[in-house]
Amino acid sequence: MRTKTMIIPAVLLTLTLTAAGGVLAYDSARTEEIAEGITVAGIAVGGMERDAAGAHLERELVAALERPVVVHHDKSTWLLGAREARITTDVDRVITQAVKRSEQGGALGRTWRRVTGGTVDADLRPAVTFSDRAVVRMIDKIRKGVERPAKDAQIRLTATGVDAEAGRRGLEVKASELHKSINSALISPSAERRFVAETRKVAPKVTRAGLVKRNPVVLIVNRSSFQLKVYKRLKLAKTYPIAVGKAGNDTPAGTYDIANKAVNPAWSVPNSDWAGALAGSVIPGGAPNNPLKSRWLGITDGVGIHGTSERGSIGSNASHGCLRMLVEDVEELYPQVPVGAKVLIV
Repeated sequence: MRTKTMIIPAVLLTLTLTAAGGVLAYDSARTEEIAEGITVAGIAVGGMERDAAGAHLERELVAALERPVVVHHDKSTWLLGAREARITTDVDRVITQAVKRSEQGGALGRTWRRVTGGTVDADLRPAVTFSDRAVVRMIDKIRKGVERPAKDAQIRLTATGVDAEAGRRGLEVKASELHKSINSALISPSAERRFVAETRKVAPKVTRAGLVKRNPVVLIVNRSSFQLKVYKRLKLAKTYPIAVGKAGNDTPAGTYDIANKAVNPAWSVPNSDWAGALAGSVIPGGAPNNPLKSRWLGITDGVGIHGTSERGSIGSNASHGCLRMLVEDVEELYPQVPVGAKVLIV
């Protein structure tokens, strides 16, 4: 009886050691095998050994990552290839990580998992790098091919009148959104890599309504016809007869702004031969010998619009450069014209 009692534990020990040895042998034969259930960026590598998994990822993962990025807009297409984008990924590192995850649970646990069809549920993410500068260069090319600046409305003054050129909306690529989409696609093997460059319209800073607001009153002076035309809201409102500079004292042509205004202005007499004894003096406003009379709208270099008592000079070349008007006309004009109003003299 004693002999039987000793034989049974010995047999059990022998069976245990044999089983353990078998487990170790089974496990050691699969030291590089990746556990079922493990994926890399969604690509299954379970049941594969290191080298086979690496080759599989080169075919499936790297090839997918090297697909070009294609951007369309209208009939134009731009392409960013893997070489230009400098795409790289760490296949070896992520395979090593997969093997280490497969080693969890010890030899017995691993063997039990393999025998019973157990899995290690893990999706490992490889590190993918690329050149952001390459993406920016591509977007710059797209913007150059697609975008157009907004065009402000413009006012043109000519001898025939006021022409308001309408503004135009610009077009702008939604560059920030496109940049983010491309960056996200470059690091994902399953992401869509074809995009449409979306745009937004850009309103001009100055519209026709803005022109009207900026130019409530515009003056056009025609020296040959001795006329001063007043435009309000860019439309002709009234025409006044005027006198202009005589030969040698011509009224200067060009585009100007009303620089200053005055009621009953003083007259600083120029130091010119034609001024005679008054040269260099100042004639007070309202004085009978002040030729500027009751109103003054300064334009440039001592030239301005003013009234005159010489009513017969209207419609002729008679002044020393200024624009003469009938007193009642200049008094009517004066409150209508703000400082800064444009004046074209042709």
